[in-house]
Amino acid sequence: MIRSLSISFLIFISLSFTQSFAKEFRIGALYWSMNIEGQVSMRKGLNKEFNRLTKADKKHTYKLIEEVAGDGEAGVEKQIQQMYQMISKNVDAIIIQPTNIAALVKPLKLANQRNIPVVAYDQFILQGKMTSFITSNNYQAGYLNGEYIASLFDDNFEIRLILVEYPMVSSTVERVNGFIDALNEHGQKFKILKTYVAVEPVSGANAGDEILRDFPFKSSIDVIFTINDGGGVSMTKKIIAAKRDEIKIATIDGDPESIALLKAGKNIVINTAQFCGQLGAKSFEILFNYLHGKSIPTKVLVPVFPITKDTVKDYPGWDGEIPRPFKKPWKNEYWNNKFVESKK
Repeated sequence: MIRSLSISFLIFISLSFTQSFAKEFRIGALYWSMNIEGQVSMRKGLNKEFNRLTKADKKHTYKLIEEVAGDGEAGVEKQIQQMYQMISKNVDAIIIQPTNIAALVKPLKLANQRNIPVVAYDQFILQGKMTSFITSNNYQAGYLNGEYIASLFDDNFEIRLILVEYPMVSSTVERVNGFIDALNEHGQKFKILKTYVAVEPVSGANAGDEILRDFPFKSSIDVIFTINDGGGVSMTKKIIAAKRDEIKIATIDGDPESIALLKAGKNIVINTAQFCGQLGAKSFEILFNYLHGKSIPTKVLVPVFPITKDTVKDYPGWDGEIPRPFKKPWKNEYWNNKFVESKK
């Protein structure tokens, strides 16, 4: 009896000792905005993968320290300070959706000096070493929009084009590059009438007002390319309210409200959608593997899906599984559904 109690006591002490000295991974998670629905879905995907992977790991404990920067210049400045705070807390790793490609260079370099791994998703940071960078295939998104728009016009027709861009982050720059390259490679003539800057609902609505003020007459614009639904939805609503149904709008993200406008035939003719949940989940999976000494890619591009009136039935939504390849109705070519990984 005494021996049995002694063995039980020793087992209890052993388990307590193991639990007391189990490694706790403290991970700083820095999000950009909770006002851009695609970014909210990315966070949900990240959180879901965090819960799945950490629950299965019985040897370690995990703490996710979360902060949201917010929109505009104030959000950029806030995220800089948030990153410095995570470094001062000496977290084991940082996972971040940058608000600006240049503003976070100094804190990233400091994290490098402190040997704190940094995984960035959606946007990259211009200088310094990122442990890994995960994003949607933004060039593919712009290119798919451009090739579809080119299919709607005769090659000899010069498209009068408006760009609604946001040159402060990498993803949106790549989208514009892809769009313009597709028009050029398909031999489509075009003229950029003017560019505007918008990325979230307020700036999108302002851009809509400015476009209508600058081009008040019908048939003065053929196409508007907007780099995301964050600003694109509110901009499109302004165009709809003004009854400018002759304007074709190409956008990116896959926001449900934007897709509903496409289905209803309200100006939007293509929306190349992200798989936001999978992007967030993939980002945490890569960080988790790195913390456990596994080989990881330094860059991952998540495929994007071209939603048109003909393909909308096949899009599973932000949180869905990536569909199989299909032949694009506007071109005798298959859509590429592959992740692109690099270890350079």
